[in-house]
Amino acid sequence: MNSVEPSPPERIIVFWVPDWPVHAHLRDREETKAPAPTPAPAMALISQHRVRACSAAARAEGVRIGLRENEAQARCPALEIHPHFAEVDERRFAAVLASLENLVPGVEPLRPGLCALRARGPARYYGDEERAAAAILELAADLDLPDARVGIADGRFAAEQAARASSTDPGVEAPRRGVRIVPLGTSRAFLSALPVGRAAEPGFADLLQGLGIRTLGALAALPEDAVRQRFGAPGVSAHRRASAVGPRHGSEVLPRSAVRDHTVECALEPPLESAEQLAFACMALAERLISGLVDDGLVCTALRVELTDDADVRHERVWAHPHRFTAADAVNRVRWQAAAISSASAANGSGRSGQEAAGIAHVRLVPAHTDRAAAHEPGLWNTEPDERVHHHLSRVQSRLGHTGVGTAELLGGRLLAQRQRLTPWGTGRAAERGSHASAAGPWPGAVPGPAPSLVFPEPLRAELVDTEGRPVGIDDEDLLTAAPARLRVAHTAFDARVSDWSLPWAIREHWWRGEQPRFRLQLQLADGDAWLLLHEDRRWLAEGRYD
Repeated sequence: MNSVEPSPPERIIVFWVPDWPVHAHLRDREETKAPAPTPAPAMALISQHRVRACSAAARAEGVRIGLRENEAQARCPALEIHPHFAEVDERRFAAVLASLENLVPGVEPLRPGLCALRARGPARYYGDEERAAAAILELAADLDLPDARVGIADGRFAAEQAARASSTDPGVEAPRRGVRIVPLGTSRAFLSALPVGRAAEPGFADLLQGLGIRTLGALAALPEDAVRQRFGAPGVSAHRRASAVGPRHGSEVLPRSAVRDHTVECALEPPLESAEQLAFACMALAERLISGLVDDGLVCTALRVELTDDADVRHERVWAHPHRFTAADAVNRVRWQAAAISSASAANGSGRSGQEAAGIAHVRLVPAHTDRAAAHEPGLWNTEPDERVHHHLSRVQSRLGHTGVGTAELLGGRLLAQRQRLTPWGTGRAAERGSHASAAGPWPGAVPGPAPSLVFPEPLRAELVDTEGRPVGIDDEDLLTAAPARLRVAHTAFDARVSDWSLPWAIREHWWRGEQPRFRLQLQLADGDAWLLLHEDRRWLAEGRYD
């Protein structure tokens, strides 16, 4: 059977924002904390203890994507370390995509910071490809993305490589800053000098290099049938990218469907100061938000509530939900946020010319994250909390406040008090950004199971002495200075003697900052009572007690 020849590649425009995760992080920080510095400092975003993105200043110091966190810090001691959240990248790029679609329709998002569109329509509208690229970059400048790039070539892969190319690379035209154009019909020649790793997965690229195929031109020179027989589907895919050929059917660009804006807002006249009044006024607004999502087959799992007072001060917060928001849930979040604003104003004694704190004059509800409704339907073996339980706990929470009802959550860490936290009911655990570490570890120095049944929020002062009443400490070899005989915790001296104990083990954290190690010790009294002790700063503390 004769194979179907691929169609000639069409002209594609690729819009690329280098270091987009860094841009997204800085924009997210601007709204929640202080304005981001310009240019970005030496910064790295970390996930699973590896660098997932870094700023240009960090790269100048030798930091690279994929490095381990400690190696990146060794290369750049002044490096700022922040956790990487993929949802922030997607959420922030969604606004850029919406602005781009208003300028040029038919955009396909490839990943956060990168998208593609067909070049024919924009080139005809603006006059040629260069003018179309210039219009896109003008929009990027308005969006405060001055380092954005546009690549135009035959096929999506070649256009992406063009966007990443330097203005002096052979086969590339750079008519203006940020624009790279590969002339019609020359994309294969432009790609031929690039390393084969640009078109192949790392493992497959290593195999090709071992066979002496080091460039895309060498890969494209091979017959496709021979590549298919030897390497299968991955080889054919890489070969077609290297050859700058089009797909067998249709277009390489599949524009996303038009995204409906589900944001709802309302102005309040006169402004409302009571949280209960504000919640009552927002009931219809929340119903309109949820019904609009239901019509599109969506559910809201993260909701941004923006409250603006009559002094034009905006109070914004993103609320997460472990399942999906209902209208009542959205109203409760508005109530809790308004109550928190009132409490903060009362605590600070704020006011305007002796008057009470400003009332809320404008409410805006934005679905920060949506998902398909089908993905949130209960399965046959449903693990979600019973609807009656959720209903009653939500009612109690509406009376006691957002933090009035909580569920226990196990975190990562070495100290027992750091490993537990109460999460407010109805809040997604992943939404808390303060602790991005996995509870599974590894956590060198952590307590092996089973954990103590009683953990003190603050470790209690303890005294451990030998048979002669002399304090027991830790020597230079990380061993006990004497055999422990008596234990005293807080103001309680136990009559039972120490019958058994473990070897102390060290907890070494931030040793590069000169911090001294801490030591743990498990011991048992003659009456069966067992304790977990912590030794730091030449003193003993009781962390927990075993039943």
